[in-house]
Amino acid sequence: MVHGLKLMEEKKKFIHSLVFPTFFLVLIWMIKISEVALEMSFTHLGLFPLEASGLKGILFAPLIHADFKHLFDNSVPLYFLSIAIFYFYRPVAYRVFFLIWFVSGLIVWLTARPAYHIGASGLVYGFASFVFFSGVIRNNIHLLAISLIVVFMYGSLIWGILPYDLRISWESHLVGGLSGLGIALFYRSYGPPSTKKEWPEDDEEDEAEGPPDDEAGTEYTGDRDRFI
Repeated sequence: MVHGLKLMEEKKKFIHSLVFPTFFLVLIWMIKISEVALEMSFTHLGLFPLEASGLKGILFAPLIHADFKHLFDNSVPLYFLSIAIFYFYRPVAYRVFFLIWFVSGLIVWLTARPAYHIGASGLVYGFASFVFFSGVIRNNIHLLAISLIVVFMYGSLIWGILPYDLRISWESHLVGGLSGLGIALFYRSYGPPSTKKEWPEDDEEDEAEGPPDDEAGTEYTGDRDRFI
């Protein structure tokens, strides 16, 4: 009976963790489909550093993508990591999600190159960093495994923080990763417990004491006149 109740609770928790990530995924796909259907470009809504008109990009940039490949490359890791955050960090999941979004966006606006920065891969880097470092802080093997799977599947995550291709907003990647680390430290008291197994220090001492009484994708940038 107790086991069945626990399974039901876990199922309910998992279903809840799907709701917002699924909504966000549908939203960014609908935006891209609308952009193509209307034969318009929403790049001008992206983040353009150090200009007042570019401030709106802090809000809109993660919703806009260059093409369907760009969108698809971001969608899979974004969805996977968002579910992990909403499953393991339910009490603070919305705060983590939007803090990474707005903190990283503001820092990119203050520090990045003068070009339009669009796409959700800054969020991908932020979420991957948050889940990974939170796993390290909390000694939780499940969180570490999730981030390592993402890094393994999308190996370019590592190289994405380096300025090897000026068409890619490596600043968004780097800032996203640093924001995820900072927020993991800020919320270090939240999340699943440690999975580290506690071993007795002295088996002989335990025996002497006797038994216990009762028998755990890339961001893209473009200049003011064109988009690459």
